[in-house]
Amino acid sequence: MSIEVTQPILVSPYEEPDKHWYIQRGETPRQLEGRRASFVFRPRNQTEDWDVSDGTLARMRDYENAYEMVLVMRLRDAVGRWRDDGYPGVTRTTRELLDLWRRRDRQQRLFFAQVEAAETIVFIREARADYLQGIEIPRDEPAAEFRAPDFAAWTRYACKMATGSGKTTVMAMLAAWSILNKVTNRGDGRFSDAVLVICPNITIRDRLRELDPAAGDASLYRTRDLVPPHMMPLLARGRVLVTNWHVFEPLEMGRVGDTSSRVVKKGVIDERNEIIHIGERNTTARGKRYLTLDEFQKQADAQVLFVKSENRDESGKLISAAVYFRRYIESDTALVERVLGRELGKKQNILVLNDEAHHAYRIHPGSDESDEESLSGTAADDEQMIQEATVWISGLDRVHAARRINFAVDLSATPYFLARAGRDTARPFPWTVSDFGLVDAIESGLVKIPQLAATDTTADERAKYFNVWDWVKEKLTATERERGAGPKPEAVLKHAAQPISMLAGDWKQEFERWREREDKRPPVMIIVCKDIRLAKAVHEWIAEGRQPVELPKFEIEELRNADGKINTIRVDTKVVAESDSEGAKSDEVRWMRFTLDTVGKLEWPRDRQGRAIYPTGFEELAEKLGREHHPPGRDIRCIVSVGMLTEGWDATTVTHILGLRPFMSQLLCEQVVGRGLRRASYEVGENGLFSEELAQVFGVPFEIVPFKGKGDRPTPAPKRFHVKALEARAEFEIRFPRVEGYTQAVKSRVTVNWAKMPRLALKPGEYPTLVDVNGFTLDSAGRAVGAIPGTAREMTIDPYFEGMRIQRGVFQMASALTKNYLAQRNTTVSAHMLFPQLEAICRRFVNEYVVVPPKTERVHVFQAPYYTWAVEILLQQIQPDTSAGESVELPRLEALRQEGSTSDVDFWTSKDVRDTKKSHVNYTVRDSGWESEAAGYIDRHASVVAFVKNAGLGFAIPYMHNGEMHDFMPDFIVRVRATNGD
Repeated sequence: MSIEVTQPILVSPYEEPDKHWYIQRGETPRQLEGRRASFVFRPRNQTEDWDVSDGTLARMRDYENAYEMVLVMRLRDAVGRWRDDGYPGVTRTTRELLDLWRRRDRQQRLFFAQVEAAETIVFIREARADYLQGIEIPRDEPAAEFRAPDFAAWTRYACKMATGSGKTTVMAMLAAWSILNKVTNRGDGRFSDAVLVICPNITIRDRLRELDPAAGDASLYRTRDLVPPHMMPLLARGRVLVTNWHVFEPLEMGRVGDTSSRVVKKGVIDERNEIIHIGERNTTARGKRYLTLDEFQKQADAQVLFVKSENRDESGKLISAAVYFRRYIESDTALVERVLGRELGKKQNILVLNDEAHHAYRIHPGSDESDEESLSGTAADDEQMIQEATVWISGLDRVHAARRINFAVDLSATPYFLARAGRDTARPFPWTVSDFGLVDAIESGLVKIPQLAATDTTADERAKYFNVWDWVKEKLTATERERGAGPKPEAVLKHAAQPISMLAGDWKQEFERWREREDKRPPVMIIVCKDIRLAKAVHEWIAEGRQPVELPKFEIEELRNADGKINTIRVDTKVVAESDSEGAKSDEVRWMRFTLDTVGKLEWPRDRQGRAIYPTGFEELAEKLGREHHPPGRDIRCIVSVGMLTEGWDATTVTHILGLRPFMSQLLCEQVVGRGLRRASYEVGENGLFSEELAQVFGVPFEIVPFKGKGDRPTPAPKRFHVKALEARAEFEIRFPRVEGYTQAVKSRVTVNWAKMPRLALKPGEYPTLVDVNGFTLDSAGRAVGAIPGTAREMTIDPYFEGMRIQRGVFQMASALTKNYLAQRNTTVSAHMLFPQLEAICRRFVNEYVVVPPKTERVHVFQAPYYTWAVEILLQQIQPDTSAGESVELPRLEALRQEGSTSDVDFWTSKDVRDTKKSHVNYTVRDSGWESEAAGYIDRHASVVAFVKNAGLGFAIPYMHNGEMHDFMPDFIVRVRATNGD
């Protein structure tokens, strides 16, 4: 167990960190002087070491599975010396901007993270040569054999900045610096007065339009005091185009031969660079010679997307390669003119700013989904990543070829290669030049403190709700795990109901606290699901009051949609994808995007006349749909999402996050939790530090450790014994029915045998009812530990059950029991006659047969899975009341299979066996010592006429448990002679 850190926020957000927490599991956290080194942990699913030959990374000795970011550390030291020496080498314009940004008496001081990122780019471009000695930044170059003939690598610099640390302001600082220097010295090629800003979706695009100098005093340059007023006319001479990556998708035309251009099939090229075929057809043959790849691209206006795999001989020479390509109507020149023409004109030497730049990278030659572990956990997420990366980066290649990119700056909290990057998957971009990560942001108070489940009422080292998905998967039965489609949503929700309820109960308490504040916005809870099916089930349970029979009613009324008020919404991947590129196919999808964009916003911004400033298309859509004109996300309290809630969704009101999906890397953990880390307030306390703001997180495991390898399975030993029925012993044959269920032809009265009624014990050690949450950080092994930052607090299930009475729970249980009984039994009894009987049975069961250990309350039986188990127990125990004239319960035989017989036994085994005398089957298999002794005793007993061990017979007694049918498999079937001779 980690030891609590009482002061999580150590340093001012406006100064360079001069101390940090050092955490080792099992030891007291130590506060160390100086800034934390820049390093990253290799994800647990990355089995190969990263390539460190370029010198940007180096293995660390003091930290397990960690790599120091060598280039970042070298630049950090060099920039510090250069800063202390007064910025030697910079222009007069740059010096004026740097002095303005660092001024202490500013109305809005800039965060150190922002200034450092901008300073680092300025240093690389302007510092005096002696400061730049030993600084080499790798270029973004593809493999040589797959490089286009006219391709020239362009320069990229990546700034790693935690979510909430102010990346947009850094983009404005760099745009202003570049434009103003170019305008004042047109001949200086180091600068650009044309800036292209690229982002993942229209949400971010609309927000980034603050970067347009034409907005004047409403632009970010003035609202954040980034440019002196007298420089604004000069800044207005520059041009800034903000767009999203989708515009780089070339417009498609008809077909390539018989292959649709939208259907991406692999073509194969040989060692002469000639296309062998497209798909399965030799569509490119021209006489006896095939087209070369270059000829095909020119003739068909095609683009090679990426190389999937390659085949080489022993010397390394390329024999063939599989490539993906499409045919397009647009040439590179036409595409660039379409994207840049109106805003940037014929401008050359362009500065590119890539926002959320982890979407923009090159697919590694030869990489394939089959030979890499998925980082996202779903193939659909990976395919989306690949499409974005391919279109984004190839679009910039076109811009560079037509207009020349001066250099590009990548900004992201996680500038890593996401997928299909070979052995470098999840590795930071090698051109990363500055780093202000999540833990640094926490210790500076720039973001909320994510509190993760640390310990609970179980005895395990790690709290169950730390990784909800893995915990749920361990509890699923074989039939609850569908092949291909993953676990059944109802099965996941049956167990996940507990952590959802605990988090929702805590959210409700936070909701009540927020009501007392002047800020009338509601806190927001996010549930991130694996797929649409699971999200739909969760949303129906929480928002619509619908639930499977295995689940009780969701108790937090404040999250339910009722009386026309929407409190909880569900966001599918499709909705986000369509609205990202202005491709929404329905009004509801467009409205959902406006809703997402305004979560936590009470009103629209207003102009000087006090009129609301609506986003483009909102007012017309609201009138068309007949809806109010206030921000549609204003009252949203819960978001059930598929995927990761695409970047750009930046509500400051998120207080609770639950992950119901696999997490294969810290990258995904940080992206999901990042949705809830933006602070609600930036007021500095008397000590010069920000106050703590918290976000409660279940199921998003910040843990980066390598997977343990699985050894090969041992080869099974050869089978030695043939177990079979003997014709000579036909007199010992045993026949048995195959029962699939039971029938109760009840007309009016049911009862239970209370003497045989099982007890149901609540299990606080298995389903935690109390969880300690602590602030999160990483120890030296890359594991998440609940030590820093944040004061520990207890979270219990009690708020969820606040106001719940035993009587109401019994009523719900009896209602569910009635529905189940009528659905499973062949009976004529009416529901209104059955319900009062079952209500009395449920009440006695809950009061007398539910075992309530310490740290639990009897009311907890009304939450899944106890609720499910209680209904199942009672369903099994209900029987016709024969004393009231009802018929007895009868078995229901299988319709498709005949009765079973010992004559069907015929199999081989490598286990030891025992000879038999009174059995139709020659051996009994010795599965255990007890079974062997029992077989000998039965075989010798005078009352036994015949017996058989239930191996290879398939004899089973069906029963219901945990929401599904199970089979009880007895060890032996015995026919005995009674004392009367029968």
